[in-house]
Amino acid sequence: MSDSEKKAMGRRGFLKTAAATAGLAAAEAASASAAAPTIREPAAEAAGNSPLSKATTMPTMPTKLHQADVCVVGGGMAGLVAAVAAARHGAKVVLMQERPVLGGNSSSETRVHVCGADRHNGIKNMRETGILEECRLDNMARNRNKIFSIWDTILYEKAALQPGLTTLLNCTCQSARMEGPRIAAVTGWQLTTQTQHTVEASIFIDCSGDAILAPLTGAQYRVGREGRAEFNESLAPEAADARTMGMTCLFQAREHPGPQAFEPLPWAYRFDRCEDLPYGRGRHSHIEMGYWWVELGGEQDSIHDSEAIKHELLRITYGVWDHIKNRCPDKARAANWALEWVQFLPGKRESRRYIGDHVISQNDVEAEGRFPDLVAYGGWTMDDHHPAGFWAVKQAKPATMFHKSPSPYGIPYRSLYSRNVANLMFAGRCASATHMAMSSMRVMGTGSSMGQAAGTAAAIAAARKITPREVGGCMKELQQALITDDAYLPWVKQEFGPLTTGAKLTASRGDPAPVRDGINRPVGQDAHAWPCRVGDTLTYEFAKPARVEAVSLILDSALHKNIQMSYHQKDDQLSAPPPELQKAFHVDVLSGGRWETLARVEDNHQRLVRIPVGREAGGVRFVLDGTWGAEESRVFAFYVD
Repeated sequence: MSDSEKKAMGRRGFLKTAAATAGLAAAEAASASAAAPTIREPAAEAAGNSPLSKATTMPTMPTKLHQADVCVVGGGMAGLVAAVAAARHGAKVVLMQERPVLGGNSSSETRVHVCGADRHNGIKNMRETGILEECRLDNMARNRNKIFSIWDTILYEKAALQPGLTTLLNCTCQSARMEGPRIAAVTGWQLTTQTQHTVEASIFIDCSGDAILAPLTGAQYRVGREGRAEFNESLAPEAADARTMGMTCLFQAREHPGPQAFEPLPWAYRFDRCEDLPYGRGRHSHIEMGYWWVELGGEQDSIHDSEAIKHELLRITYGVWDHIKNRCPDKARAANWALEWVQFLPGKRESRRYIGDHVISQNDVEAEGRFPDLVAYGGWTMDDHHPAGFWAVKQAKPATMFHKSPSPYGIPYRSLYSRNVANLMFAGRCASATHMAMSSMRVMGTGSSMGQAAGTAAAIAAARKITPREVGGCMKELQQALITDDAYLPWVKQEFGPLTTGAKLTASRGDPAPVRDGINRPVGQDAHAWPCRVGDTLTYEFAKPARVEAVSLILDSALHKNIQMSYHQKDDQLSAPPPELQKAFHVDVLSGGRWETLARVEDNHQRLVRIPVGREAGGVRFVLDGTWGAEESRVFAFYVD
């Protein structure tokens, strides 16, 4: 790096060199009370610095080499979606995940609901679609009792059964090998098999949340809160610091037929008064699932202090339950309730954030992010949790501040790849954003939107042997690939081929034009859909017979309803496929002047349906045979390729 680059990066005293791998703890254990660097550029690992390099009597453990086009590190929702997207676009993918399950904070280990731009369905028709919607609709069909282990299974299948995708669970990324400015390989330790896995790939996507590849590769990143002047953010603190949002431990409880006693744990905190808890008496009345405000870590190192923070969180969690059962004035309502589950893997909100070609700021969010390279979107409020978390109550401060943001706002592609490591991409809460912008972008629905964009772009980069930055020159292709996969991009229309646009389109009733208007969901007062009932038909006829490869449909998965699996929210969520969704239909082709049935679907529960054709036809026809219960449904898109 040139002296001028170092000087530019070091302005306002934010530059710090951090050691990688063996020296991570020492490099990042900055005092939370002092102004701390927000831009870090880790140095290369010192050779022979590991204690293992001096151990000559240890047996040699098995090693496996994987060669891939794309390697995704981290299997939360962003990473899972990125890996599946890349594989579906033809890349050979390896997904390295340190936990035994996929889904990150949404898994049975943490049990946080997947929220996003629709804000728990508070903003209708703004729910993220694409691969996330596919997973959620699978969950509606197969997990009607809202069991998190079944959700784990659905996500596991999504990866395990995906052609071209190899999943390494229980595998912790520990090192990286660099070749100049590129990552050549990463190596992880799989605890269950006591095997080292090395993955060589063209493109690497870090969806680990904690941005593990930053210290391992020298990728530039930030930690903490920017000072107000750096990005001219009105909500940022006056001076930069190392404080972050914290992490949470939840509990889950079950009601029983008779009274259930709870004996306080001697090592837990004791809260005699409701006023000792954030928000006082009114915010611990919902006792089935514990509270996001049981939060700590923002004043410590949210990576290296995690185990100590977890212990303190458990002390609070059991202390809160003791209060609910034994000390609260309203304890009678909890008499028959008993703990069923306590979270031992804290759900983390913030740690490292990469620096990309663009750093999304509060001002970008507030301006709706109408970027020319828009590839994902958010819409959660700027939900900035107090660094003190639970103990903010002692300062008479709220545990969080909800700052207004529009929904939707766009996320640019330039915030999903590293500015100094040539083949590194990222998605989720470690994407390139300021603390204030990330307070909105960090939620899993938005992470999934970013993940699908990153995975699709990585497949393009690998296939063309170009860098992620160079994929920016293929922006229209990337955007159209995402929309074709039903990943919504606000203000960007789907463009159809001449076979669709040139065909005669008719319907048995109503105006069919919206099915090829390029907007595949309701926006404002416009439904952008063709309404239909059982027996209705939608038909394309071609000027002359033409070869048709596939028919695609985007159906009605009730984007105006709540399908978020949650024990935190009011119980208006669906637990079965939406009644409006088309369950049964058939597709006909016109051949030799006669209609014949090509495919019949009897038990559909998906919004995006693709039916292979692979033959010449004079036209195609969709016929609705049944829904999941509603009298009327809608088709948002119907097209041929």
